[in-house]
Amino acid sequence: MAPMLAALALLALISVSEQGPHEKRLLNSLLNSYNTLERPVANESEPLEVKFGLTLQQIIDVDEKNQLLITNIWLSLEWNDYNLRWNDSDYGGVKDLRITPNKLWKPDVLMYNSADEGFDGTYQTNVVVRNNGSCLYVPPGIFKSTCKIDITWFPFDDQHCDMKFGSWTYDGNQLDLVLKDEAGGDLSDFITNGEWYLIGMPGKKNTITYACCPEPYVDVTFTIMIRRRTLYYFFNLIVPCVLISSMALLGFTLPPDSGEKLTLGTYFNCIMFMVASSVVLTVVVLNYHHRTADIHEMPQWIKTVFLQWLPWILRMSRPGKKITRKTIMMSNRMRELELKERSSKSLLANVLDIDDDFRHVPPPPNSTASTGNLGPGCSIFRTDFRRSFVRPSTMEDVGGGLGSHHRELHLILRELQFITARMKKADEEAELISDWKFAAMVVDRFCLFVFTLFTIIATVAVLLSAPHIIVQ
Repeated sequence: MAPMLAALALLALISVSEQGPHEKRLLNSLLNSYNTLERPVANESEPLEVKFGLTLQQIIDVDEKNQLLITNIWLSLEWNDYNLRWNDSDYGGVKDLRITPNKLWKPDVLMYNSADEGFDGTYQTNVVVRNNGSCLYVPPGIFKSTCKIDITWFPFDDQHCDMKFGSWTYDGNQLDLVLKDEAGGDLSDFITNGEWYLIGMPGKKNTITYACCPEPYVDVTFTIMIRRRTLYYFFNLIVPCVLISSMALLGFTLPPDSGEKLTLGTYFNCIMFMVASSVVLTVVVLNYHHRTADIHEMPQWIKTVFLQWLPWILRMSRPGKKITRKTIMMSNRMRELELKERSSKSLLANVLDIDDDFRHVPPPPNSTASTGNLGPGCSIFRTDFRRSFVRPSTMEDVGGGLGSHHRELHLILRELQFITARMKKADEEAELISDWKFAAMVVDRFCLFVFTLFTIIATVAVLLSAPHIIVQ
């Protein structure tokens, strides 16, 4: 039993030792006369075909500010080296080798739009060489490429980032770069990104003749098509904006006396235009509401716009004053006449008429006092008083008494005029303050309708014009 185990061990050692020399001999045979600068083709007039592909592993970052795309990618280059062929039976059945790339010719394929500090971000791995001369080179790398980021529809935006690969020195007549897979890049091992959804990665071969050189140059361009996942932004940006704008609209429904309008302005930072407008108009409303008659007079245009036309359009009315088209078309002169006619029916206005009658009474004989002008319409003193108490024979005796009584009545009437004027002025001031408050209510209602309409139209317009709404 022991001699048998020893024999098996000896056979194993012999087989291993035979394999090592074969591979060493093969490498010496292939590389001793190999020139890394020689383009490995049987006919120098024909181009060397290089199949190119890539496998996208991960989208590491999309830098919108610097317009950069950082990805983890494995490149795949396949070509046939005419100088690396052998018969495997002559070398102990060795069919493939792993050789470092600095000892072989390899295509100088680089990414044209690289933004990496070292320009080439690949890791130099071994080249797998088979006995038929085929070479497979799969270098992984972290690629930092330039990308034109368009954030017009943020956060509902799609980005198309190109990665252009081509030979740096060989033209199309010397090196023909072809797509390994017509569908584009390999996405089978792609790691899902939390912020971006990968739509696809198509590839395209381009043959371009540049102004510097008459020869055509071939490149393969892969386009990474990504779409921003909007679910995060929808709940963390759009929903708060809608809620804040709704608060701005509801602020116009508060009565001006609440004093909470301006405090709402601190929460309106996300919608700049509407927030600024709502704060300015809130200040206008409060200013109108707290204006007094002794400081501010209401211009005619404010009366026309905020007390007539806007209330009529918004279907607003005041207690005891129904706003119709007929009242709007009424001229200012007619309104003044209406106020005078209404005020003449009061008792105080009648007293003023009595004072006018006293001023038309003729002065009695031998009286130096001013008795005013007692008009013919006053029958109280001209008829009843003279008929009942004054006789022609005694007119001179009562003349002085009549003047004294008239002076007392005149003083009383002057006091009544003063009181009446004060009351009339107070009524006018109260009516003017009421007009300013009603104007503030009209501005509030107008802002409510305008900003509601603006919010609805803006929200619908943005959502409908966006290329997509929600991407999970």
